[in-house]
Amino acid sequence: MNDVQPTATPRLEVRVATTIGAAWHALRDKDVIRQWHAWQTGELEAELDSIYFTDVVEDEATHTLIPNGGDRFELHEDGDGVLVVLTRAPLSGDAEWDAYYDDVTAGWISFLQQLRFALERKPGEARRTLFFGDRSTYSGTVVERLALDGAGEPGSRYTATLAGEPVEGEVWFRSEHQLGVTVDSWGEGLLVVAGTGPSATDPTGTSMALVSTYGLADDAYALLDKRWSQWWAENTGS
Repeated sequence: MNDVQPTATPRLEVRVATTIGAAWHALRDKDVIRQWHAWQTGELEAELDSIYFTDVVEDEATHTLIPNGGDRFELHEDGDGVLVVLTRAPLSGDAEWDAYYDDVTAGWISFLQQLRFALERKPGEARRTLFFGDRSTYSGTVVERLALDGAGEPGSRYTATLAGEPVEGEVWFRSEHQLGVTVDSWGEGLLVVAGTGPSATDPTGTSMALVSTYGLADDAYALLDKRWSQWWAENTGS
């Protein structure tokens, strides 16, 4: 999958091993969208309403969706799978809003990979998430401090110790500023470490870690939260 491109309207693509009907449903059913878009917060429901169900232009016949904000989704049959294409809206001209343009694009890269994971590995399953972010630490640095920089190519197996927990799983995806790995012990869960590279506005780059879990007992989920909160505080500027 391509990472952020130096154009006014980056084009992001991900191939999903699913049917075009299932992929379209994942863009139009809120119960499915909340299993892959962003992470769980008190504002998630309002965010989903705003993006996917307010001032939306959709064409089910061509499987094209333009959510509020002007980004454009297109679904194309691709052999035995579906190519999901997201073309970002142009810069708005509002300097305050456009300062976050690269962050939003980076977020879409993560979310499209979460969409692929939800459809290929977790159809119909509910997730619980943890989110950590820092605007003074580069995502590549976080990957190095997690000792994941030596993980192989997408599709290969890996073993590591993440925030004090021995884990294993599969490398899910890589891009210039992002790494996603599955974690077997999280039911099989997904860890995405993402961010933006150093720039004039963010000299150090940015980072976030998004943990998606499935079927964990409350005590196991609470322990995971404790481990990651402590690790993040000790290894980033947050």
